[in-house]
Amino acid sequence: MDAEGLALLLPPTTLAALADSWLQEDCPGLNYASWVAGAAPSQAALWAKSPGVLAGRPFFDAIFAKLNCQVSWFFPEGSKLVPVAKVAEVRGPAHSVLLGERVALNMLARCSGVASAAAAAVEAARGTGWTGHVAGTRKTTPGFRLVEKYGLLVGGAATHRYDLGGLVMVKDNHIVAAGGVEKAVLGARQAADFTLKVEVECSSLWDALQAAAAGADLILLDNLKPEELHTTAAALKARFPSVAVEASGGITLGNLPEFCGPHIDVISMGMLTQAAPALDFSLKLFADVPHPPPS
Repeated sequence: MDAEGLALLLPPTTLAALADSWLQEDCPGLNYASWVAGAAPSQAALWAKSPGVLAGRPFFDAIFAKLNCQVSWFFPEGSKLVPVAKVAEVRGPAHSVLLGERVALNMLARCSGVASAAAAAVEAARGTGWTGHVAGTRKTTPGFRLVEKYGLLVGGAATHRYDLGGLVMVKDNHIVAAGGVEKAVLGARQAADFTLKVEVECSSLWDALQAAAAGADLILLDNLKPEELHTTAAALKARFPSVAVEASGGITLGNLPEFCGPHIDVISMGMLTQAAPALDFSLKLFADVPHPPPS
């Protein structure tokens, strides 16, 4: 999917609501510094100070739209940035530009960091010749999930399920609560009906075979060492060739190639959203901005 077209996935009302909530969080009361900045027309440059993938433009635009400011971009979404690059310009009343500054930079830095980590993971996986899906997880920041899931897409990774309603995931605790793998899967299958897939977390070949026999669509092989993972996946696929296999647990950019194999369909990595380092951006006002002539 083209990175520029990903903005179409984001409902404008949701963007506006998120931007409003972030601005409310940062300034719930009086903004004393606005008296210092004033309301004169101003112009600021957005600079990228670290390398990485640009992601988060729709959210950035939504923040400044709330403040009656205009943004002009010099790089498309998904661009690979090198420091020091002038990425965009923001125009509007000085106090409004500065009110949105930190909120917009925090969002952009975090979203771009996720996209950069995702792009690096996809590149590492493709370098092995593997053609499966690199995916994120539900290990996201509360209140910031949409931004982080969007960052995964910009970086070329899959989002995995967006929330609990996107896929019926039967994890180890569900199996304990249900009284066994078969009971858990049959219950999940009944709840999912024909509209959702059922995925089951398994830590052994025996559990995986039970889950597949009970009707699971996907098997999550969790926290298996690469050697055990590949032999388990191969044995599972030999019995149930239509079942998809996901690998997860302890996978990093460094060891990712070890988990890529012919019987693995998905590799999910919590670190893409949980531990991705943020990119460094700054927003600097121009010292002299021409004022419009008096009317």
